[in-house]
Amino acid sequence: MKILISGASGFIGTNLTSYLTGNLPGVDFYCLVRRKKGMQKEILWEDLLSSGLKDIDAVIHLAGLAHDTKNSQDDSAYDRVNFELTKMLYDWYLKTNARKFIYVSSVKAIADSVTGILTEDAKPNPLTAYGKSKLRAEEYIQQLSLGVTNKSFYILRPCMVHGPGNKGNLNLLYKFVEKGLPYPLGAFVNKRSFLSIDNFNFICRELLTKEVASGAYNLADDDALSTQELFGIIARSIGKKAKVWRLPEDMVRSMARIGDMMKLPVNTERLEKLTESYVVSNQKIKTALSINIMPVNVKDGIAKTITSFVQ
Repeated sequence: MKILISGASGFIGTNLTSYLTGNLPGVDFYCLVRRKKGMQKEILWEDLLSSGLKDIDAVIHLAGLAHDTKNSQDDSAYDRVNFELTKMLYDWYLKTNARKFIYVSSVKAIADSVTGILTEDAKPNPLTAYGKSKLRAEEYIQQLSLGVTNKSFYILRPCMVHGPGNKGNLNLLYKFVEKGLPYPLGAFVNKRSFLSIDNFNFICRELLTKEVASGAYNLADDDALSTQELFGIIARSIGKKAKVWRLPEDMVRSMARIGDMMKLPVNTERLEKLTESYVVSNQKIKTALSINIMPVNVKDGIAKTITSFVQ
């Protein structure tokens, strides 16, 4: 199988190409890049249309401009990268022999906050430039695919992806545990969905090798966790005892606002990410793949990620 992949050098891309190389015999990658990186069969974005490459089986589009929590990006940058490049790539795909197009979007293309459980039936209402650009790319793919019968598209909306080598908010909690610091947010009650990189890789392989209906699919591990449960898993993973403080919520929010002003690691946005509920349903993708459970459960996946921080 010949696959054109963008974003191959990122966290998800390096994990996915490694996984597919080991689990999809004979897979051959063409890497779409902004600048030469020394990977196999590199094609510059600017050279794609003139490359003459048509004899491929699938396209996996991972590249994009991630949500910038520091708000240093111009809103138009999201549109240029997340929409315009996707548009160019999908237009090109429709003219090739490839039969499958996997676009990695985000749950943030649908909702910045969730009440209850997010399903694919939810009406899109992104509030950020990042989410709006992702949704615009989704809508373009869906509109252009109307009436196309010999090709398939898969819009994947993962929640927070984790795995060895990826840190983010998990790394902040890990540092708390590692240093013996207490978790001060025990008074907050929440549930969040996560997605193990192993489950993401498995889903991509299944989509590449099975006949699955085109459409948009939310991606998440089977179970959601509270941040307090997450803190406990981290502690057990590194042989520490979890210490939990239940400070008054108002006090914690005041401390977070101080963090905003002093540019500390714990600020209002980080507090929101740690304490908000964001539960994502994965039932549609499991039904499409004819599976009852994901290969990796959320607790094992989190423990694997945390263990990688120690090494």
